[in-house]
Amino acid sequence: MPERYTLRVNGREHAVEAEPGTPLLYILRNDLKLKGVRAGCAAGHCGACTVLLDGRPVQSCDLPLAAVPGHEVTTIEGLGSPAQPHPLQKAFITGQAAQCGYCVNGIVMSAAALLARNPSPSKSEIAVALDRHLCRCGTHTRILHAIVRAAAK
Repeated sequence: MPERYTLRVNGREHAVEAEPGTPLLYILRNDLKLKGVRAGCAAGHCGACTVLLDGRPVQSCDLPLAAVPGHEVTTIEGLGSPAQPHPLQKAFITGQAAQCGYCVNGIVMSAAALLARNPSPSKSEIAVALDRHLCRCGTHTRILHAIVRAAAK
């Protein structure tokens, strides 16, 4: 039976009604129309759906709606704007780090969490932070360089 929840997403309160076990991914995309959160494998394996929950990267396809109230959710739309992109977003654009763009939103979110807790990560620390992300386009080197460039600013 659907229940009513109040979620804080990208700094704003949202009231939604859904089953408690509904994955956060579906609420973000379908109810809140935040299309930057990608639906990839829907099994917690690819990282395309990564958002920040209280600043920590989580895969929203694995996170039941009932676990979210009382926490702050940040999606790629809440990280920066077209007029004022987040430094990571700028670095990815400048370095042409995305090819198809499908996985990159989740990667940026995990990288943002990493840089928030460690402003000067090593390349191996970046690799560990991105370990759960699958990218089939082959832009791994550009992605790594973009994160290093953003950390330097």
